[in-house]
Amino acid sequence: MNGDLLAHPAEEVAPKLLGSVLTHMGPEGTVSIAITETEAYSGAADPASHAYRGRTPRNAVMFGPAGHLYVYRSHGLHWCANVVTGTDGIASAVLIRAGRVIEGEDLARKRRGDRVESARLARGPGNLCQALGIAAEHNGADLLTGTAVTLSEGEPVPTGLIRVGPRVGVSKAHDWQHRFYLAGDPTVSAYRLSPRAEPTAGTGPTELDSRRPTP
Repeated sequence: MNGDLLAHPAEEVAPKLLGSVLTHMGPEGTVSIAITETEAYSGAADPASHAYRGRTPRNAVMFGPAGHLYVYRSHGLHWCANVVTGTDGIASAVLIRAGRVIEGEDLARKRRGDRVESARLARGPGNLCQALGIAAEHNGADLLTGTAVTLSEGEPVPTGLIRVGPRVGVSKAHDWQHRFYLAGDPTVSAYRLSPRAEPTAGTGPTELDSRRPTP
């Protein structure tokens, strides 16, 4: 993965990560996932971001440098993985929401359960981290020069397959069009509003601007 690709705001990087491959090589073996869904989160300008109120011990990795992994626990239940982007010192990260297992499916299934369908092994950020075996100890991992957790280029994704929509589970006031995903891909998570939100007009998926480059 070219580090220069990540040195931009999250909303610019998020669609470019579609098709990229996130890999974890651990004691149990290797699992690789081709990314099919992402969400962009900025810092002080984004009320839905962990960094909205500034730097804390929990979100420090999100402030850079780009190319590191920001891992946090959601609702005390599951881990979520984010690729840090942008300029060092300015919070910016892309949540990896879903992907397709392309290596190590047996290990991913062992972690997720024997009855889980292939398309659901890494569908949703918590399931994705469980399938990969990513947890707290991977927070801050260098995705570009490290060995345990890495991010690499995958098959190019045609721009026409990329869709844009509001982020999942974010309140109506902050449901910015910062979610990017592959149209018709069964591994993409289902869209849902925050429990406190009301449906709004014009928040459905749209085709990505054809001028935006593919990964």
